[in-house]
Amino acid sequence: MKTSILLSAAFVLSGVAGFYPAQAQDLRLTGSGASFPFPLYSSWFKDFSRQTQGVTVDYQAKGSGAGIQDFTNNTVDFAASDAAMSDEEIAKIKQGVVLLPMTAGEIVLSYNLDGVRELKLPRDVYPDIFAGKIAKWNDPKIAAANPGVKLPDQNITVVARSDSSGTTYVFTGHLSEINPAFKSSVGHGTTVQWPTAFVKAPKNDGVTATIKQTPGAIGYIEYTYAIATKQPMAVLQNKAGHYIAPSDESGKAALASAAFPDKALPGSDAPDLRVWLFDPAGDNAYPIATFTWMLFYKDQDDAKAKVLRDLVEYGLTKGQAMAPKMGYIPLPDSVIAQVKKAAALIQ
Repeated sequence: MKTSILLSAAFVLSGVAGFYPAQAQDLRLTGSGASFPFPLYSSWFKDFSRQTQGVTVDYQAKGSGAGIQDFTNNTVDFAASDAAMSDEEIAKIKQGVVLLPMTAGEIVLSYNLDGVRELKLPRDVYPDIFAGKIAKWNDPKIAAANPGVKLPDQNITVVARSDSSGTTYVFTGHLSEINPAFKSSVGHGTTVQWPTAFVKAPKNDGVTATIKQTPGAIGYIEYTYAIATKQPMAVLQNKAGHYIAPSDESGKAALASAAFPDKALPGSDAPDLRVWLFDPAGDNAYPIATFTWMLFYKDQDDAKAKVLRDLVEYGLTKGQAMAPKMGYIPLPDSVIAQVKKAAALIQ
């Protein structure tokens, strides 16, 4: 399986040295799904493979929806999704499911406006941009929030995802939470009814590239992709009324209010580690932040189960240390403890 990476390059990850006994050698694990965490996951899987003799981890970033479909069809050993899985999707997996939040990040509004270094967008404005109701950059509502900024008399080109996307699920969940009219007109889901005039592109890297190439564009992407391509990001008004830029600290502030439900996944003894922060509270909270999940079969081959548990352990230890440098939010210690306990169910 070929692995798609940021900016559309490709590579395959292979182990060269490590600690597995002979019976685990030449074990190849394949996964697919979310592009949101891909830059971080690719680093994890590359390093884990190097440290683990005879084990290769391949991951294809093709979107959360496609990952869930591969997982449902039993064509991968694991998957990843920013939308976790719905109860209906979980019910289709005969082997049972273990859903583990493995990292977290922010969704940013990246734009392409010549000469505009800082752009503030109020919470009653950016939902209307993505509903197609505000169509000009010099709209009075945008101008009022940006005194002294020379906004062009230019059409806004909105770039949205063309594929089934967990990033879209989180972003439209936020917009629907703060703007009921958006929920009625566009909707909330991994795919939604965007206005026909919007430009569409696949995956986070596709949206990022389209924004960068299109004067007057704005679109929603994961924070890491904006950092990697040096794209400007809008400063958004949060629930408390403050304008907050995306950052490690504002992302942590958003996650601070997360509380997982005290229940099991439907039809399972695995804990339900799904939680959404569609409009986080907190003076310094960036308004669009989310966990992202890895999906594992609960019942499976013993050799694979052992390696997958070790892969999770790697992600929760060495992997978390990589997160801030790559634009992701490390998991709180309380979450790591819950994930470790749940990972033991991969058998």
